[in-house]
Amino acid sequence: MFFFLTYHFKGFLMQWIHDYDLYLFDFDGLLVNTESLHYKAYQTMCAGRGFKLLWSFPQYAEIAHTDPKAIRRQMYKDFPKLFDAEPHWDVLYKEKTEAYLNSLKGDEVELMPGTEVLLRELEKRHKKMCVVTNSRWEMIEPIIDHNPVLGLIQHWVTREDYGQPKPDPECYRTAIERYLSPGGRVIGFEDSPRGLSALLSAEVESIFITLIDYLETPKLLDRGAKRFGSLDEFMQQF
Repeated sequence: MFFFLTYHFKGFLMQWIHDYDLYLFDFDGLLVNTESLHYKAYQTMCAGRGFKLLWSFPQYAEIAHTDPKAIRRQMYKDFPKLFDAEPHWDVLYKEKTEAYLNSLKGDEVELMPGTEVLLRELEKRHKKMCVVTNSRWEMIEPIIDHNPVLGLIQHWVTREDYGQPKPDPECYRTAIERYLSPGGRVIGFEDSPRGLSALLSAEVESIFITLIDYLETPKLLDRGAKRFGSLDEFMQQF
């Protein structure tokens, strides 16, 4: 039975895996389980300033995944004295980034379910893969060191490579201009509403990987995205 299921699974993969020439991926929360580390880094930044961040992780995800400026707005609303002490968000964000990078030194980041299987199947078929992320390269490199399978991804578009953050489609259009051959087909994977909106606006066939019921989800699905709970589920049902 195990061998039959394995063969059937790989055969199913092959039904769609040849249909596309470029595979685009978000990074945090989609390929790697880093969202909790970002959340803890914000808590650390606040604690260093004398404030206790009481958001639950689902609350954090809802805020962070809808609007690139939403965390700043909500944090300053919840902690007006934080704004009085440091009105320049870039300073606070740098402190958060330092806390996040420090956490990478002690915590080995796990791959999300399905990541390794999907990347290895794409690599076997010599498919182009590109990560399109809001993270800077310094945040990514330590994770690749601990998870060598991520090195199968040939191309990376990081925050240094584009101007406007998601949901602006600039980042995905940059990846397409660089890596999609004329006449080729592209598919993209996202785990956040603003990332998915960027994919859709770039006119990419879009796969939404999430277990969270965001308020924006119905409208995004109406725009043509398909939703799955995990990369594993996508590979079994797409």
